[in-house]
Amino acid sequence: MAANIFGRYVWLIEQFRRYGRLTYEEINDHWHKSGLSYGDGDNLALRTFHNHRKAIFDIFEVEIVCDIKGGYKYYISNPEELESDNLRIWLIDSYTAMNQIQADRKLKGRIIFEKVPSGHKWLNVITDAMRNNQVLHISHHGYGKSEAWDFDIEPYYLKVVKRRWYVLARSPYYSELNCKKNKEKGGNRPENVYMVYALDRILDCYPTETTFRMKENFDINEYFRGCCGIIHTDEAPIKVVIKAFNEGADYLRSLPLHESQRELTDRKDDDVSYFEIEVCPTYDLYQTLLAQVDQIEVVEPESVRKQMRTFVGNLMSYYQE
Repeated sequence: MAANIFGRYVWLIEQFRRYGRLTYEEINDHWHKSGLSYGDGDNLALRTFHNHRKAIFDIFEVEIVCDIKGGYKYYISNPEELESDNLRIWLIDSYTAMNQIQADRKLKGRIIFEKVPSGHKWLNVITDAMRNNQVLHISHHGYGKSEAWDFDIEPYYLKVVKRRWYVLARSPYYSELNCKKNKEKGGNRPENVYMVYALDRILDCYPTETTFRMKENFDINEYFRGCCGIIHTDEAPIKVVIKAFNEGADYLRSLPLHESQRELTDRKDDDVSYFEIEVCPTYDLYQTLLAQVDQIEVVEPESVRKQMRTFVGNLMSYYQE
């Protein structure tokens, strides 16, 4: 029952995201046509609708208001703020899809999902530790390592990149080690060391009795500024100009390579379009560029073109007859 009510909340939000302003009668009509209702006789009572509005604000901080002078039409008061919140939109979109699939039996067997790595099993443990500021002890088997390592982390943030969950955490061990080296040998090593761990590489994870306090000066947006994935670098972002051929340009318009992407309309040629992104030249970036196969070409800077030539040369050597 609780899940069904939650589904109603998400369904209502989606109606206003899709249609903008709606009267109660229009909302009720949409309700009849949805897979969540039991038919034309199952009305969304006005009192229930108002209760749902209140619950939606309490849970999602989405305010649905009424324009009395405009014909008693309801709408989301802060749509721009909602659409800019990636986490809330991801949750709403995910639950909206699940709502429709579960409610409409005609779709059974016609929706095919891609398998997601199993790291999500640790989400509850990590979010609880984040909420309570508890140090976690994890067993982590990193790529290229012959065996797993056990150590403590202070979980700061969770991030999803290309369907994989990651936890960004402060490392007590390396932070203390740097402080010790600075004191004994001098130098200016960072006293707070942050690491990123893929959840699907964690073999075990449990909270300890030790608590921590997040560093107030840590800025997650600055940490990942210019990043094209999950790899952090201290290098400043650079401007990368890309030439897209044929339908490759349409693909980039509909699914940008990076949030900084913009089209350079003043450099458009026949069947060729130019785009610019401001990113850090990490391995993540080259993976993203190479995933476009022969639909794009890096125009500048030369340093990125040179690295792309190296990757392409390696690929060519694999396929030589």
